Formats: sequence, structure tokens, C-alpha cells
Amino acid sequence: MKIITICGSLKFEADIKQYTERLALEGNCVLSIIYPVKAKEEYTHEEIDLLHKEHFMKIQLSDSIFVVNKHGYIGNAVKDEIAYAQKLNKEVLYLENIQS
Repeated sequence: MKIITICGSLKFEADIKQYTERLALEGNCVLSIIYPVKAKEEYTHEEIDLLHKEHFMKIQLSDSIFVVNKHGYIGNAVKDEIAYAQKLNKEVLYLENIQS
């Protein structure tokens, strides 16, 4: 069993949920994204910072991350998460192959 953190743009929420379940049913412990319950502008800077720190803590705890890069899309925040995972020598798995 691996501990895997899901990373991806919230615009792919349905896909993220689908792959979270699939990875869990394959026997992995999956740490997922916190889904916002209010509009982004309703969050304070402190709240946003706390949620980002929390997600990076999940990456620290994980054996690997799984990037939901649907249609090859990887946003800036996810690029930062990938770089952080690589810095920690974590395995980085992708939904779709990436072009070098």
C-alpha cells in the first residue's frame, strides 16, 4: 500500500474524485484535496495560506503524488506541488503522459 496525494486543478473536481476512488480501491491510502465551500474571494489570505500548507504537508507524508493533468493541463499551483514532491524525492505519477 502506498500513501498517495492527489494534485490537480479544481476545474477537474469530478475527475479528481474519480481517480481518488480508483486509487483507494487499488489498495492505496489516498490524501485528497480540500474542496472549497465558498467563493475564493471569501477566504482570507491566512485561510488560503493554511490550506496550501496543509496540502504540502500531505505531500510530505506521501510516498508519491498523482497528478490529474487532464488534457495535459498543469496549473502553476500544481507545478509548485510537483516541484516540492520532486525536491523530497517523491514518486510523481501522472494521469496523462507528459511531453518532455
